[in-house]
Amino acid sequence: MSIRAVIFDVYGTLLEVGPPPVDADARWTALWQEHIGIEPRLSLAAFATACDQIIAREHAAAHTMGIQFPEIYWPAVIAEVVPDVSRLSEPRRDEFLFRHAQLLHTVRLAEGAASVLRWLVDAGCLLGVASNSQPYTIRELDVALAGDGISRDFFKPALCFWSFEHGFSKPDPHVFRLLTARLRAQDIVPTEILMVGDRLDNDIEPARAQGWQAWHLTPSGWPSLRDWLQRR
Repeated sequence: MSIRAVIFDVYGTLLEVGPPPVDADARWTALWQEHIGIEPRLSLAAFATACDQIIAREHAAAHTMGIQFPEIYWPAVIAEVVPDVSRLSEPRRDEFLFRHAQLLHTVRLAEGAASVLRWLVDAGCLLGVASNSQPYTIRELDVALAGDGISRDFFKPALCFWSFEHGFSKPDPHVFRLLTARLRAQDIVPTEILMVGDRLDNDIEPARAQGWQAWHLTPSGWPSLRDWLQRR
């Protein structure tokens, strides 16, 4: 196999993303009551609108600095909209943020992903992540992986790009150049790197522009990915 490192997108790739829970509004009320001790100051929809306004402001500011694909830091956005959250202890604040994320979508590990990940690790491949993400993404991935008896230890920390840690996101070429540089330090050249993702614009095209190989994942793509890799 000529592939020595595989970098995965998260949402739509490692994690299947489903619709929000049907009782999201009730859960939002319960979340406030449990963590802040009062009824919500904003409805879930009004909260989303207020957050979107801050995100638009932060993106505009980043664009003036020449950052084409900016990323916000979600905990700071929430703290600005709901200052009560910033006064929580760190564990309770993290729990609030995580449980709010579960009101936006549902996630689970993609069917067939666990067996392919195990096979890649057994084959000696280095695994990494390139994800447009927030802190709650890491916990969502941890929970999903644990459900199949594996962990994030499969992925090398130096090969994991979480956009919230950097202030910019895919498809910025710097995402892929950063990972290319880190892999070159381990004597792995671009043609030996595979990007696996569900989006042509964010994952496949920018990876190929850096000389990587790329696999455009379809809903039934995990078993066929392993078959393709075995033929390399």
